[in-house]
Amino acid sequence: MAETHTLSILCEDVDGIISRISGMFTRRAFSIQSISSGRTEIEGINRITIVVEGEDHVVEQITKQLNKLIPVIKVSRQDPESTVVRALLMVKVSADASNRTQVVESAKLFRAHVVDVGPDSVIIESTGSPSKLQALLDILEPFGIRELVESSATALSRGPKAMYPAKL
Repeated sequence: MAETHTLSILCEDVDGIISRISGMFTRRAFSIQSISSGRTEIEGINRITIVVEGEDHVVEQITKQLNKLIPVIKVSRQDPESTVVRALLMVKVSADASNRTQVVESAKLFRAHVVDVGPDSVIIESTGSPSKLQALLDILEPFGIRELVESSATALSRGPKAMYPAKL
């Protein structure tokens, strides 16, 4: 059975890098579950987090191909045991005067926040691991989910070790 793997990529902040990375996946028929990109503490360097599903040898091949791209500085496969992975979820739930309290209390169980209240719905925001966010959705589903959006995963290794390139 294929496992989920999280890859962190340090790369130069150049135009088209996301396109080049996703193109590499397309050409080799690799599938991306999620991809996110953002700046780092180093000016001109971005960190891209990619979640892929596949066997170890496939992920090794992906890593080798990513390392061949010129703007890529470093690729690291995150160890699930020592990595914090988070995503953002915003969900609009049906809620009127008769059940709004139940919806809000359900959100509080997951440390989620109500960010908007309307006459017949509430919007809830939550961050956490993909499994936590799915559990929240499972609790809210009976109330009626009208709309939802979930961001891509981002990840950092626990402890003092940082993903710095050897030289910048």
